[in-house]
Amino acid sequence: MPLDVSMQPATFDPAERTVEAVIATSSPVMRRDERGAYAEVLNFDTLDMARTSGLPVLDSHSTASVRDTIGRVESVRVENGQLIAKLRFSSADDVRPVLQRIEDGTLAGVSIGYRVPRWTETTAGGRRTRTPAAWSLTEVTMTSNPADPSARLRHEQGAPTMPQEELETISEDDAEKTRRSEIRGLVRAAGLGPEIADDLIDAGADMTRSKAEVFDHLEANRRAAPIIRSHTPANDDPAVITRRQTEAVAFRMAGGELQDDARAFVNMSMRDIAADSLQRAGVSTRGMSADEIFQRAAQTTSDFPLVVSNAANKVALDTYKAAESPLKTLCRQTTLANFKKSTSIRLGEMGRLEQIAEDGEIKHTSRAEAGEEMQLATYARGLTVSRQLLIDDDLNLLGDMTAALGEAAAQTEADLLVSLLLDNPNMSDGTPVFDDSRGNIYSTASPDHYPSTVSLSGARRAMRGRTGLDGKTLISVTPRYVVVGPELETVAEQVLAEIQPTTTDDVNPFSRLSLLVEPRIEDDTWFVFADPARLPTMRYAYLAGAQGVQIQRTETWDTLGMKFRAYLDFGAGWLDWRGAHRIEEDAS
Repeated sequence: MPLDVSMQPATFDPAERTVEAVIATSSPVMRRDERGAYAEVLNFDTLDMARTSGLPVLDSHSTASVRDTIGRVESVRVENGQLIAKLRFSSADDVRPVLQRIEDGTLAGVSIGYRVPRWTETTAGGRRTRTPAAWSLTEVTMTSNPADPSARLRHEQGAPTMPQEELETISEDDAEKTRRSEIRGLVRAAGLGPEIADDLIDAGADMTRSKAEVFDHLEANRRAAPIIRSHTPANDDPAVITRRQTEAVAFRMAGGELQDDARAFVNMSMRDIAADSLQRAGVSTRGMSADEIFQRAAQTTSDFPLVVSNAANKVALDTYKAAESPLKTLCRQTTLANFKKSTSIRLGEMGRLEQIAEDGEIKHTSRAEAGEEMQLATYARGLTVSRQLLIDDDLNLLGDMTAALGEAAAQTEADLLVSLLLDNPNMSDGTPVFDDSRGNIYSTASPDHYPSTVSLSGARRAMRGRTGLDGKTLISVTPRYVVVGPELETVAEQVLAEIQPTTTDDVNPFSRLSLLVEPRIEDDTWFVFADPARLPTMRYAYLAGAQGVQIQRTETWDTLGMKFRAYLDFGAGWLDWRGAHRIEEDAS
């Protein structure tokens, strides 16, 4: 069956991978907010045209993967009351199916994403209409279901691609098919049922009447929200603005990656953000000095303190994660609901199955169990953001201060874990973690205690022979990590290095072990640990809902500026000695 060329966009150039599209019109699109339904009408006179070239062309508003960006916007112009864009698609292999659909006419819908800092609203005729007083595009997207049915790939360029006499001979059947298709698309985009479209088609409604009827249904029924043209939440949603401002402030404090939807706030000073939060809270800032704006923003219900504390928390948490102790790799992470002592119960092994005697009796057995205690504690420091820092807009200094708090939290955890490892505390059975009676400690006055194939082989042999809580069942502990201090780092790297053997004697049997270097181990003591996924030996815990360092604002009247507190709810303890082996120099 030959391809119906009438379905191909006349502006599509397969060689250049370009096409022109009507990306938006002034047709009303039904939206809904906390006050109910309203019509959104775009005004192209208030559109920032300077920031349109180079915008991404996306697949169905998705940004989950880099593959979702399928092209770029080359140019945008206003023509006959429509917003026209020239799109250039990527030459990547995974974009070819999109180009094929455009070429054969099965994909023609276009939508946009945009940012609106300010709106105007009218209620003419008793119906709400909102129009952006200033707005900018953030993306163009290809979609099978655009909110604006008139936003489609162009089938004409400048003038109609078909001769006028041929246009006049289009049959009434074709016009009726188009009317029905547009009405069904409008109803579907509004989230209404197909019966609404059937009624409009049967009544002979045109698109003008259909849009009015759809609006009335939305107003009366308050059904599911219609599909919107932008993939981002409502631009005037306070929670969305707070998140974007937080991202922008955190970026200015410590750099890193910046979300595209936060770029509009990155050039705003702290004073601008404080003033904006007051205005959104209904407080006029006209005539206020910078000092007054910061004082009012800190002492009212504005979102400014939340923006600052959230940004500080983000910077501190990023630094905290970067400075985490390598010993956490050896532990099992948990959360606790309170600060009471927590006991971790470990059940022993079942041993082996017993043969059934002639009478068919099954012998029952009990399982040994052991429990190790751990308790959370709170560690905290304060942070004062002075009025001078706010007025000077010195976010680099604020970033350094909060980063230092994140690193301090990581140092606190590391000190506790190292102390747990080196202090060799007693376990619930009254015996230290590492003890001769357990067979998990090796001491020698000779250099044999250094990491080597000999010492590693001895540690592995000892761990393979470990038994469970019943003292009989072999659990065959497999070494996974070697833990050393800086004194033995080079030696350990050489011992664990993977080499290309020329003979079987040259094979390194321990090259699969991972090396962890803890700088707080100051002597020649080193350890071999099993994989915590197989046999956990230590654990650490946070209070539920507060993992890692937390930064909160504190109410203050005795300081000009803003006060914050950084705190950490953390605890650590041993679970089992069987997955650990200690090698040290004999001091005798």
